[in-house]
Amino acid sequence: MITNKNIHAPRGNQLTCKGWEQEAAMRMLMNNLDPEVAENPDELVVYGGIGKAARNWDCYDQIIASLKVLENDETLLVQSGKPVGIFRTHENAPRVLIANSNLVPGWANWEHFYQLEERNLMMYGQMTAGSWIYIGAQGILQGTYLSFVEAGKKVFGTSDLRGKFILTGGMGGMSGAQPLAGKMAGAVILVVEVDRKRIDRKIAEGYCDYLAKSVDEALKLVKEHCERQQPASIGLVGNCVDVHRELLNRKVIPDIVTDQTSAHDPLNGYVPNGMSIEEAFDLRQKAPKVYELKAKQAMAEHVQAMLEFQEAGAEVFDYGNNIRAYAKEMGVEDAFNFPGFVPAYIRPLFCEGKGPFRWAALSGDPEDIYKTDALAKEMFADDEGLTNWIDMAQKMVKWQGLPARICWLGYGDRHRFALKVNEMVANGELSAPIVFGRDHLDSGSVASPNRETEGMNDGSDAVSDWPILNALINTAGGASWVSVHHGGGVGMGYSQHAGQVLVADGTQLASDKINRVLVSDPGMGVIRHADAGYDLAIQTAKEKNIQIPMLNKKDDHNG
Repeated sequence: MITNKNIHAPRGNQLTCKGWEQEAAMRMLMNNLDPEVAENPDELVVYGGIGKAARNWDCYDQIIASLKVLENDETLLVQSGKPVGIFRTHENAPRVLIANSNLVPGWANWEHFYQLEERNLMMYGQMTAGSWIYIGAQGILQGTYLSFVEAGKKVFGTSDLRGKFILTGGMGGMSGAQPLAGKMAGAVILVVEVDRKRIDRKIAEGYCDYLAKSVDEALKLVKEHCERQQPASIGLVGNCVDVHRELLNRKVIPDIVTDQTSAHDPLNGYVPNGMSIEEAFDLRQKAPKVYELKAKQAMAEHVQAMLEFQEAGAEVFDYGNNIRAYAKEMGVEDAFNFPGFVPAYIRPLFCEGKGPFRWAALSGDPEDIYKTDALAKEMFADDEGLTNWIDMAQKMVKWQGLPARICWLGYGDRHRFALKVNEMVANGELSAPIVFGRDHLDSGSVASPNRETEGMNDGSDAVSDWPILNALINTAGGASWVSVHHGGGVGMGYSQHAGQVLVADGTQLASDKINRVLVSDPGMGVIRHADAGYDLAIQTAKEKNIQIPMLNKKDDHNG
């Protein structure tokens, strides 16, 4: 059922639920579906093709109704976007436990998922869509910026990408962060997108500077800005397969090439070339199997072009949409010759428990975020990258829905920061509670062999015990809500991941929970990577006195 509810989360400090944890869950669910935030809110789609916040509108309405009557010692259970039970637990327990898109491994594929979805038995939760902590394109902005910066350090010996040309694809809910991230890194970034409306939206939101309607127009803008060493973001209406091939034919080789189209979902995410977007959507409805095959064939051509850019000297990496796996399935044997962004650039951060930590102001007042920005800059004044990031974000990031901030904090820093924020709520410096959460793409909360856990030292890429342990320890620690999902980011059969959200409402109970959850949650990243044999993670564990029994036992034997 399609509707037009035009949902906006309540603002201010007045409760409509029986506690701030329930209120926060309700507001963040509603914020996911705010027209400023969601890609297609009328169909409950938040981002990433079919990543939904609730299974259907009846389920959404009942989730909201349940949260409004939920007691402070009860827990609501949500199964693939449907509220299925409320049980008495205790005030330290999560108020909501969520499981989305999880299938028994032998059945964990798109075909079986679609059968269930058609019978209204399942929804695709993506990562932060079905766990109610999506904050718009800002949620992936810093991670994308860091990937570009680290690529620059690796290839050019500098984090300053002025005068450099980045080529990529996709300008949807998450991929829409790419143009601004590239510009923040100093580059000239060209983002190819088949749907002009998405480019128009990102220009309106301040994430993209220019709309180009032809390759000639786009390359003229690229050349002008590169020569002036002036950072800029350009959206080109077109299909990546065709645009990449034309650039190769013209011998135009970008400095950096990646891709963030929704290739994780061949049916609902990726658009094949050789047809208009209207023709593609018509084919998707009339002949989904034909469409899926054409999409995979296009992905193969897309990856082949990326490989040719690599051979010509470009720095090429996969930004986590599983396009290489589908290309290999279609016969591109060397599809994995270019790496994913995690093993290429991000894994050292994961070893320190760092990842896309985020918070949102339930008041709706941007001043509350600016005050937390000031706190972060004061607490972490020695971290030049972090303070610079906050300065750039304040200048360049427009709010989408509830004001929020993304900031890659690691083990030892997240809980210290959150405790100070909780004090600010308690003494009235902030006008309402703050919600702390993160992407499921975090250091110790995901198993995804073609993305976050690609190429692990010990070969444990596909071991999904870790995200399950992450959800269990966060539940035991008393996170406000906890989620376990399958498939987000890379598609059915390719990942398992967990999320947690914590509410700082100024109470001692919130402080107690922060001291547990925001220690164990990033700590999972350290122990996961220490267990895999990464020296930096082992060093971090020792310096931070994180208890890892087998690591201590190894030290005892060495002594």
